[in-house]
Amino acid sequence: MTVRDGGYDHDGEILAVGQPVTIHLVKAPRPDLRYPASVLSDDGIHLAVRAPWADDVVRDMGFVRFEPGDVWTEHYWRDRWYSVKEVYDAAGTLKGWYCDVARPATVRDGVVVVPDLDLDLWASADLSRVLRLDEDEFLASGLPERDPATAARARQALDELAELAADGFDTLTGR
Repeated sequence: MTVRDGGYDHDGEILAVGQPVTIHLVKAPRPDLRYPASVLSDDGIHLAVRAPWADDVVRDMGFVRFEPGDVWTEHYWRDRWYSVKEVYDAAGTLKGWYCDVARPATVRDGVVVVPDLDLDLWASADLSRVLRLDEDEFLASGLPERDPATAARARQALDELAELAADGFDTLTGR
């Protein structure tokens, strides 16, 4: 099965619950990020996985610290231009949601490929802080000049994420 969205073909491979997968975040021109995850659910459009923090060092973002022992429940869609990642500490307490603006995910041979578009959103667990991130990286990427239509779609996706945060992400994650 192939689904068309915005000119992109998405493989219809449906992953089994518990299946190990590799998440491949395409970060060009920066180095890509690859890490292992385990499938929680997949209906062919919405894929949820669980993964440990992909680094062995603490990353202090100023508004949150990502650290070894953190667990991420990540939501990807084959028809949406973003992903939503619930971030939990080692004790299972929700830290918040880290959201990437990205082209729709594709799945092939157990690899979830997500082309990152540099815009991000962070929402704290209590939703008191919702931050739009990395506008500077987005502009520096040259995407707005090189591909204005994709840049406009990326900005629209960021607006959608901000609206979802205002609703506490309830409609996305089934809470």
